[in-house]
Amino acid sequence: MLGAADVPTRTSRRTAPPTWLVVALACAGQFLVVLDVSVVNVALPSMRADLGLGGSGLQWVVNAYAIAFAGFMLLGGRAGDLYGRKRMFLVGLALFTLASLAGGLAREGWELLAARAAQGLGAAVLAPSTLTILTAAVPEGAARARAIATWTAVGAGGGAAGGLVGGLLVDGLSWRWVLLINVPIGAVVLLGALWWLPESRAGDGRRLDLPGALLVTAGLGTLAYGISQTEASGWTAAATLVPLVAGLALVGLFLLVEARTAAPLMPLGLLGRRAVSSANAAMFLSGSAMFCMWYFMTLYAQNVLGYTPLEAGLALVPSSLAVVVGSKVAPRLMRYAGARKVAVLGTVVAAVGFGWQSTISADGTYLTAIMIPGILMMLGAGLAATPLAALATSGVPTGEAGLVSGLINTSRVMGGSLGLAVMSTIAAARTEGSGAPVALTEGYALAFRVSAVVLGVGAVMMAVWLPRRGGSVGAPS
Repeated sequence: MLGAADVPTRTSRRTAPPTWLVVALACAGQFLVVLDVSVVNVALPSMRADLGLGGSGLQWVVNAYAIAFAGFMLLGGRAGDLYGRKRMFLVGLALFTLASLAGGLAREGWELLAARAAQGLGAAVLAPSTLTILTAAVPEGAARARAIATWTAVGAGGGAAGGLVGGLLVDGLSWRWVLLINVPIGAVVLLGALWWLPESRAGDGRRLDLPGALLVTAGLGTLAYGISQTEASGWTAAATLVPLVAGLALVGLFLLVEARTAAPLMPLGLLGRRAVSSANAAMFLSGSAMFCMWYFMTLYAQNVLGYTPLEAGLALVPSSLAVVVGSKVAPRLMRYAGARKVAVLGTVVAAVGFGWQSTISADGTYLTAIMIPGILMMLGAGLAATPLAALATSGVPTGEAGLVSGLINTSRVMGGSLGLAVMSTIAAARTEGSGAPVALTEGYALAFRVSAVVLGVGAVMMAVWLPRRGGSVGAPS
């Protein structure tokens, strides 16, 4: 059991902060991290015009962040275990905020790309600490399930709000504010965390496994780079295959090193825990489909139905609210049905939404082509993500909590990156380079159809592999 009483803490003379405040600060950090994955998308044309970025440079505005984020996440999680979760939260948030300021003030393309990479590094240090701080502050059971639901809803809401927030900032101010907006928010959260967050760590005096840290960071970063190359070069090009193979080889070498290290970065016994391995596999698979929703829905709304960026963001507001509702309803359902059944239910609901979305046409109406299927997709996403996160972190030893938090975040990010690359390739193959609305619609529809199949497979896998008990809120599953 991992509860507040089990976590060695560095006490302060100040009165312990209320739990809701700790949860709020952790969720604010998570919101910033996830928001920045998507908020820059609508600003890319303005960035290109202002800084003279080419097509490849524009792609790297997104990829520099994603690669650093995915590559350093496990290292960030383990660093929190060894050096303090609060300390890593502060370090990650400070780096993220300063990098946002540098990116917003960039005058050259390379300055923006460097700032985005630094943002991704800060996010990788910050993100695992948000979940670990939350699980350390709230004892396992109904209260923790509700807290994880809030964390899930805020994270999903950050990704969903990216298009809307970005559209408002670009239309009302300039592209620079999609980065500069992080500065005042980050500063407020940083001050609040410095004053109120309690410190916690493993407290066993272990050192960081440097060879393991270097191998897994290089491996995940190289894999993420290879995935990012698929859009420009295709899956069979050397620019894609070489980093993918190299990344897999580095991850394999990392696992060999960990099996022989006395104090490994990631004890392989963790992967032998059914709750950890199955929940991460499920998160990876569901993330590979769910992450595509915002991307293709925005493209369909703008490229086919003729919406402006701001109109497209507004059109997805009901979906954004649905993911919050799903995340908050999940703990109540878990109390009666258990985490496994709720995860399966959410995945099935999402699959129905993706199936519905795959019937879109070039002259679709908002109600049936965007709103209703979007609500189903994101309601299911919210229902599924909360029990998966709860299962992955339930019963984890105190010293491994940050690592497991980093692992579940890594599974989601890597799954989303791989899924988006695959689905983009599938959609592009169907359109065959045509920009006609009918051809584009067929490509988007195929991507949604394949995603529905992936989620169907995921629902079966969850029903078979997820543990019957674990991540509970008071009732057996």
